This record gives sequence, structure tokens and C-alpha cells, in this order.
Amino acid sequence: MNVLITGGTGLIGRALCRALIKRGDRAVVLSRNPELAKGMPAGVELHRWDGRTASGWGNLVDQVDAIVNLAGENIASGRWTAERKQRIRKSRLDAGKSVVDAIAMADRKPRVLIQASAVGYYGPHGDEIVTEESPSGDDFLAHLAVEWEGSTAPVEMAGVRRAIIRTGIVLSTKGGALPRMMFPFRFFAGGTLGSGKQWMPWIHMADEIGAILFLLDDEGASGPFNLSAPEPVTNEGFTKAIGRAMGRPAFMRTPAFALKLLLGEMAMVVLDGQRAIPKRLLDAGYRFEFASLAPALQDLIGGK
Repeated sequence: MNVLITGGTGLIGRALCRALIKRGDRAVVLSRNPELAKGMPAGVELHRWDGRTASGWGNLVDQVDAIVNLAGENIASGRWTAERKQRIRKSRLDAGKSVVDAIAMADRKPRVLIQASAVGYYGPHGDEIVTEESPSGDDFLAHLAVEWEGSTAPVEMAGVRRAIIRTGIVLSTKGGALPRMMFPFRFFAGGTLGSGKQWMPWIHMADEIGAILFLLDDEGASGPFNLSAPEPVTNEGFTKAIGRAMGRPAFMRTPAFALKLLLGEMAMVVLDGQRAIPKRLLDAGYRFEFASLAPALQDLIGGK
């Protein structure tokens, strides 16, 4: 399979490229600065992209069977000022529009588009179990996810199958949330955030990539899919599990008001959560390599 990836130099994109190359597929990555994209897997093709239009790369669509749209500014790299929230939103909508435009111009359409999204689509739900049938929320992350998903909806009118991946917290030691969560445990200062009762929909990187490949290959898979493990845990359960995996206590607690002072509105990322279940993914036949948190953390950080 020939696969074009936007946002392919990020944490998930790099792992996806490695998996595609390993199974004999072609991975074509769009990057604003291909010359600065260090450490990409051998065999990946890098092409320049302005992040906004189909200019300079649209012709590549005629050569690929699938597109995976992961592009979007990192939501967790700074306080959410009004200007930064607009940049986060614009980066996603511009990328989606450019993909739609490129597909519209292509003589040979791709068979499938995988569109990135997040479980933040649902907003806070307390202890309620959340599936793909649950409605969208009403906060910044929920509105962002709704617009992000909608940015590529027009490709369906062109006959392109579209699967939306509402991803939870991706666990990897190469980046993302896990190394940051592990850091205080190294100094015996790990513990819960806020009440600790908020749910954390997590997924091991192996299953994040496994699910994307599954959705690329399954010609009957379309619509939204929660990419989170079947057994979500609370923040308290998560931090205790990290402590056990690292052989460290988890007795510290960071109060919600301190996180709000430090992070502002962005504190909602760690203080709110969803008890998300991957119902449609399981129904489609995907089988998780890491369905439970303890084996997942043992695989990633056991004893480190």
C-alpha cells in the first residue's frame, strides 16, 4: 500500500512510518521542513508542504492508496492564549482543507482517508461510559475536535472511505505524556493530579499504530473510532500503576487550583477526562495487544 501522511514527523507519524515500512508499504511524508526532519525511518519519502495548501504536493495523491491526516499544532506545548488557540485551530482546519483540495484535483482518488481527532471530542463526562455514539461536548477541545473531523468530510462525496480516529493518551517512552508523567517519580515526587477521579483514556503506541493499520486495511471501516484501550483508568489508578512499574511511591497530590494557576485553561487536559471505550473498533474485530494498563506500562517502563 502507498500511504501519504501529513504530520508524519510527529510521535505517532514516525511510529506509523516504521510500521508501514516494516510490512513493505510505501510511506510518503509531508513536512514544512524536510531537511530538519531528523531520525525518520529509512525508506520514508519526505516532501515539502506549507501546511496550508495542496501546492507542490497535490500531484502525489495520484500515486497513493491512502492518506493519514495527523497534522495539527501540539495542544500541550504552551498556555492557551486566545492567539495560540486560534493557531491550534487554524493548523488543523488548514491541513484538512489542503487534503480535501488535493483529493479533489486528483485523477486517481485514494481509497481511504484516516482523519485524526481526539477523545476530547466528547468533553467531560464524569463516570459515564463514552462510546462513539456519545454526543460531542461543549468546551474548547470538543469544539476543536468537531471542526477537525469536519475539515475532511467533503472527501466522502468524492467516494473516498473516511475513518476518524478519536485518540486517547498515547503511551510511548519516545515522547508524549508518559515521559512527563514519569519524571517526578524519578525523584519520589509522583502522585495524582487534582481529585484523581478523572478518567484517563489511554492507548499503548503499539495499539495506536495497530488500529490505524487495521482501519487502513479494513475496507468496511468508516466513521468514528475511539482509539483507547478497553480498560480506561482514573488518574489515581494511572499514577499508582506508574509508581508500581517504576518501583516508586505515588503519595504526592497536585491540587486542581495549582494546576489551573500554572496552566490556565489548558489544565482541563489533565483535570477533565472521558471513560472512553473503543466499542466500534472491537466490534470491527480489532484485538488489542495491550488491553490493560499494568502490562502496557511493564512493556514500556518496567523497572526503568
